[in-house]
Amino acid sequence: MSLSRRQFVVGALGVGAGIGLGACARPSGRGALVSPSAVAAVEAGRHTTGAMRTVALTARPLSWDLAGRIVTTWAYGDTVAGAAIRATVGDRVKVAFTNRLPVPTSVHWHGLAIRNDMDGVPGVTTPEVAAGGTLAYDFVVATAGTHWFHPHTGLQLDRGLYAPFIVDDPAEKAAYDAEYVVVLDDWTDGVGSSPEQIFAALTSATAGGSNGMGGMGGNGMGGMGGNGMGGMDGGDVTYPLYLINGHAPEDPDVLTAKAGQRVRLRIINAGADTIFKVALTGHDMTVTHTDGYQVTPVTTSALRIGMGERYDAVVTLKDGVFPLVAEPVGKAGLARALVRTGAGTAPASSFRPGELNGYPLTVDALTVADGAALPTREPDSVQPVALSGTMSPYVWTINGHTYDQTEPLTITQGQAGRLRITNMSMMPHPLHLHGHTFQVGAAGGTGPRKDTVLVPPMAALDVDFVADNPGSWMVHCHNAYHAEAGMMTRLDYLT
Repeated sequence: MSLSRRQFVVGALGVGAGIGLGACARPSGRGALVSPSAVAAVEAGRHTTGAMRTVALTARPLSWDLAGRIVTTWAYGDTVAGAAIRATVGDRVKVAFTNRLPVPTSVHWHGLAIRNDMDGVPGVTTPEVAAGGTLAYDFVVATAGTHWFHPHTGLQLDRGLYAPFIVDDPAEKAAYDAEYVVVLDDWTDGVGSSPEQIFAALTSATAGGSNGMGGMGGNGMGGMGGNGMGGMDGGDVTYPLYLINGHAPEDPDVLTAKAGQRVRLRIINAGADTIFKVALTGHDMTVTHTDGYQVTPVTTSALRIGMGERYDAVVTLKDGVFPLVAEPVGKAGLARALVRTGAGTAPASSFRPGELNGYPLTVDALTVADGAALPTREPDSVQPVALSGTMSPYVWTINGHTYDQTEPLTITQGQAGRLRITNMSMMPHPLHLHGHTFQVGAAGGTGPRKDTVLVPPMAALDVDFVADNPGSWMVHCHNAYHAEAGMMTRLDYLT
């Protein structure tokens, strides 16, 4: 399951203009939607506790204080990040959603393998919610873990519209005293260019020109020579701010506990264009889960987390005040929170812990825990997922097609599938599969279970999954700007 950095011979790729996907309108393709009755039958067969969790959720404009700078953004409720939804495995969750934004929106439940018609992708699974409109989401949560939710409409992810969704498993033995949910984000609203301005600059830039609009003061100049690329291993946009739990580094969120306590960190990367390297000053972290599934515990001083990924780690806390720092890979700046267990003065907001100097834990260091692997099975279907693209013109593709021209992947219910992922570009891509989890490498092997995997430049890996959730599902890069520029396709169940 290791991520091999083997080189590929990249042929000529015909690309068109950036396509501005907006609400992800469904293109033509060779897949066929399964019947609603098939979706309902699988939902009826899910294990349930009989308990109902009812939630009211509102997307609305919000004024938010970023260390004294009052910005206007869009958010769920009255905070950034939005309030977490919490449920137990087997609960039925009913979300009464209201859209108070001036534009249509949607809600996607990232990491939750729920019924297809509740997945929250307009034009594919769930209708968009018009300005002033409402929608009732209703689904059973079948698996535990650290998950989250966000829009699947245009570039709305690059605002304050995100929140955790935590599903607890009563059978899991809690080997910790407390927990923190840590949400990472790259931020431009109110302090830099708008997401739409950033995308317009990316799609209109010529080779060698300035194409990153998120720089300080919105001057359009990114890092690394002013081209906005933020370094070969970073994203395409340099941001004015990076946040943890909606707080700027100068006004950090303070997480309190007692010295000697074991604390579970649930780390979510809600960034639109940024990979983060995360460390807690003066501490090692023992990683226990990724994307909600248990791994064999492994201790590290730092971890790398791609957009859309989640990592859980347990830390035994020392006495004092310790910055929890998320450094954007290939970009300048940092996000931070403070962990306080006793007296002490926090270092300056620019403090960078030495733990970030080492090589971070990545997915290839993880081994699936006992009982978390998929059943051993040879795949019935092996399909390529070739990730390609260019900065100028700014077009990103899967299997040589932007989403409006995609040839969907296909599967039949009950089959075992394998996606053969090749990253044929010099940018990393966090690939996310809706409605399923996959095992990195062969089913029944040693690779971790995930739903989002960061694929390094010029690397290849296989992931195996089971076709047990019928419908039509998105497969896409979780860099919001790559997805908007075309790096999306679908997995369609055949009737």
